[in-house]
Amino acid sequence: MITKELVAKVIDHALSNGADFAELFFEDTYNSSIHFNDNKTKQNNVGNDFGAGIRVFYGQTEIYAYTNDLSERSLMQAADAASKAAKGKSEKKVIDFTTLEFENKHLIKIPNDSVDKKAKINFIQKINKAARSAGDLITQVDIGFTEKMQHIWIANSEGLWTEDDRNYSRVYVRSIASNGSEKQIGAEGPGGFAGYEFFNSLDPEYLGKETARIAMTMLKAKYAPSGKFPVVIDNGFGGVIFHEACGHALETTAVAKGASVFAGKIGEKVANSVVTAIDDGTIPNGWGSENIDDEGMPTQRTVLIDKGILKSYMVDKMGSIKTGYARTGSGRRQSYQFAPASRMRNTFIDNGSDKLDEMIASIEKGIYAKKMGGGSVMPGTGNFNFAVSEGYLIKNGEIKEPVRGATLIGNGANALQKISMVADNLEMGQGMCGSVSGSVPANVGQPAIKIDEIVVGGRK
Repeated sequence: MITKELVAKVIDHALSNGADFAELFFEDTYNSSIHFNDNKTKQNNVGNDFGAGIRVFYGQTEIYAYTNDLSERSLMQAADAASKAAKGKSEKKVIDFTTLEFENKHLIKIPNDSVDKKAKINFIQKINKAARSAGDLITQVDIGFTEKMQHIWIANSEGLWTEDDRNYSRVYVRSIASNGSEKQIGAEGPGGFAGYEFFNSLDPEYLGKETARIAMTMLKAKYAPSGKFPVVIDNGFGGVIFHEACGHALETTAVAKGASVFAGKIGEKVANSVVTAIDDGTIPNGWGSENIDDEGMPTQRTVLIDKGILKSYMVDKMGSIKTGYARTGSGRRQSYQFAPASRMRNTFIDNGSDKLDEMIASIEKGIYAKKMGGGSVMPGTGNFNFAVSEGYLIKNGEIKEPVRGATLIGNGANALQKISMVADNLEMGQGMCGSVSGSVPANVGQPAIKIDEIVVGGRK
C-alpha cells in the first residue's frame, strides 16, 4: 500500500544529500497482446508490471533509480542510491502534499479486461479472412492486437501528489502479397487512448481488404524513377516525416544539448508561411494523449510553428531548468524503468486551405506518396530518408500508374521551407516513438502537403 507517509519518508531520504528536487513515480500496468499469423493465434500473452522510479536533481544533473519491489526497505534503498550519486547544498524541506485535480478528457467506456478473449479472436479472424479473400496473391496476414491498462501515481518534493488511469488499444495489420519471386506489404495500425470501444469502432473487413489492396497494388507496380521532383504526401501517417525529421529536434532533450538545428531560433522563420505545426496532448482519446504527463503536469496544446515562425519547443522539467523555457506537459516515459524526457504526443501539421486535387493538378511530373513507410533520420542534422509504401506517378496534373521502391531523401529544416501547399484534410496515424525515455505511443499527422522539390530515390 502506497501511503503519503511512506512517500514523504522516501522523498525526504532522497533529498538527504542536498538534492534540489526529488520525485517518485509508481506504476501498476496490465498488458495483453495477441499475435495472429498463419491463420492461427501464435501468442496470447497477459501480464502485470509494477514498480517505482526515484529521480533527484542536483542543479542540472539528473539521477534516476528504480525498483520493482514496493516495500519500504526497497524504496529507501533506491532513494539512498539516487541521493548518494551526487552532493548538493540544498536544505531539507517539510513536504506538504497537495493533490492535483484535473479534468479527465479521455473517458473509457469498456475496460479491456472486461471483454472475453473469444470476442477479440473473432475480431482478428475477420481481418484475416477479409485480407485473404481479397486475392490469390495474398500469401500471409500478420496481426498484432495489443491492450494496456496503466495506473500511475506521481509525488515530488514540491508537494505534488497525483494519480491517473490510462488505457491504450491498438491493432496492427500487415498483409503480404507475393508472386513467387517478390513480396510487397500493406499495413495499417489504428490505435487510441481508449478502451475496447475503440475496437468496436473499427471495421475489421476494411482493415483486411485495405492492407491487401496496398500489397497487391505495389506488387504489380513498376519501379519509381530517380531524381528531383515535386511530391505530394497524403494525410495521416505522411506526418511521420515531420515527426522524425523535425519533431525530435523540437524537444528540449535535443535543444538543451545544442544538438538541434532549431536551437536558439524561437521567433525566427523556419518554414514556409503555409505551415503551422502543433503538438497536442489533450485530443480526446488520441493515441498520444494523456491527462497528465509523467511528471504530473496537465497536458496542453502547444503551437510549435505558427505560419512558418518557430514559437515553442516541447519542454519537460529538466529541459525547462536547462533552457529557461516554460514546461509544456511533455515529460514522458515508457515505464517506471525510465526517467521522463521531453517527448512528442500528438504531433501534426495543421490544416491549410488548399485541396488535394489542386496540388495534383499543379504538377506536370512528380510523385504522389499516398502512404509512407519507415525510414531513418540523423537527429543532429535532420537529414532523412523515408520509404513510400504506396506511391503513384503524377503526369500532367493527374495521378497515373502505381510505382514502388520510392524513397524520399532530404533535410527536415529544408523540407519545411519547400512546402508550398497544405490541404484541409488533416488525419492522424499511430505509431510507437522511441527515444531516451523508451518507447511511447505517439500520433503523427498532417493534411496532404506539396513539397516543391525533393530527391526521390528509385531504381528507374
